[in-house]
Amino acid sequence: MSTDTVAHAATGGAPSSSELGATPRKPRKHTPLYWRRTLVAWGFALPFVVLFTVFTAGPVLMSLAMAVTDIRSRDLRNPLAVSFVGLDNFAAVFADPLFRKAAVNTAYFVLVGVPLTLGLSLAIAVILNAGITRLKTFFKVGYYMPVVTSIVAVAVVWRFLLHPDSGLLNEALRLVGIDGPDWLGSTTWALPSMIAMATWRSMGTLIIIFLAGLQGVPTALHEAAALDGANAWQRFRYIIVPEIRPTLLFGAVITGIGYVQFFEEPFVMTQGGPLNSTLSVAYHTYNQFGFGNYGYAAAMSYVLFLAVVVLALVQFRLLGDRDTPRKKLFHKRAPTAEKEVGR
Repeated sequence: MSTDTVAHAATGGAPSSSELGATPRKPRKHTPLYWRRTLVAWGFALPFVVLFTVFTAGPVLMSLAMAVTDIRSRDLRNPLAVSFVGLDNFAAVFADPLFRKAAVNTAYFVLVGVPLTLGLSLAIAVILNAGITRLKTFFKVGYYMPVVTSIVAVAVVWRFLLHPDSGLLNEALRLVGIDGPDWLGSTTWALPSMIAMATWRSMGTLIIIFLAGLQGVPTALHEAAALDGANAWQRFRYIIVPEIRPTLLFGAVITGIGYVQFFEEPFVMTQGGPLNSTLSVAYHTYNQFGFGNYGYAAAMSYVLFLAVVVLALVQFRLLGDRDTPRKKLFHKRAPTAEKEVGR
């Protein structure tokens, strides 16, 4: 059997390119114009690439190298003399009782603050979207003002509000016969006070995002549900929430990332006190860098990074894309529709 016969059988009897007279495809050669455009494109991108490499990628790689060494502030004059310690810094992080205290505070801040911020923001957005027709822009600006306000100014205002003797909150409680606590000086109330301030400060961004998502929900769905007798809660649960699930996921992720790294609130208001009750992982990492424990602090920053990744994965798992009630209804009715078409 000849070679041509074997090739003809291997192709299932189809004529080969040589039989059709077609020439084999040659590798594509780029023209000088292509290379000029490529160089021009890289020329425009070069400033960003340089800045990203020097100020982002470089420090990230250097911090990873620091995390596996015993570098301290005294080693800055001779950084090549440090010793490789492997995962010892990470083991020391998890063995540190102060880090565990900061991790518990951070977890409490996230587990309470994120749902509270999302819930209040969504409720206000629904009200603004459905119940208020006049002055809607005024309310949007009002809710967004804390976002663009300096954290120092916000902290000063909240310290006046939460002052145990002359604070506005305790003065209001005294009017109803309640003696308010020392909000920022109590190990019980200091962290909840931080959560309240962070929620108030972060709601503006989520309200704007949720309003954009709500405006994308088809009005026909609300009208059809109302005709079927669905009340406001049922429309919210079975129409609004499934339709804006991607928006909820985005809001949860950006809020969770910010709350895991919360730093400004304890730094400005309580310095981590009283008795480390408001000490966060980010603040503890900052302190360790200040103490000169660079390798230990770098390892702690990577633990914080892993916490952010895990939280994002959990949020994608809980709020990720699922079959909405409309999709489920379509899947249920699809076989029936096919039968009717077959008839």
